[in-house]
Amino acid sequence: MEAQVDAGEGKRPGAILFMCGMNCIRSPMAEVIARSMLPANVYIRSAGVRSGERDPFVDVALEEIGLSLGRHHPHTLEELEDDYFDLIISLSPQAHHAALELTRSKAIEVVYWPTIDPTVVQGTREQILDSYRQVRDHLTELIESRLVRRNTIAAHSA
Repeated sequence: MEAQVDAGEGKRPGAILFMCGMNCIRSPMAEVIARSMLPANVYIRSAGVRSGERDPFVDVALEEIGLSLGRHHPHTLEELEDDYFDLIISLSPQAHHAALELTRSKAIEVVYWPTIDPTVVQGTREQILDSYRQVRDHLTELIESRLVRRNTIAAHSA
């Protein structure tokens, strides 16, 4: 079965969940970036399949573009206050599998945006930070092209 990598056609979802393995790097980064690009009335959260610890490289990569995780602490799906979402965007294979299981009996769109795990990169601090920048820039482009730009075009052509 081929993974779907684009959000469906039509109107922008009102509630989006970004999921990754431990809610330490990819999903919280995507949440913060999406909040900076999408209207305030779009409910955006992130969660992990299992719990993890905050990664300081994420703070550095986001601060470079004027964003911040704020008081974010990694949390799992079970710890979310609200579990109603129109769209779940999974960023790792483990998260995608969990999202499909979670939505088996629900009408929630699940899409998979394969995103590298920057923690696998070894080397100098700068080389490691570059891998986090690549994740940040990758997520920014996906959010821009698949959630922001697409809906702007759809709104103008309607």
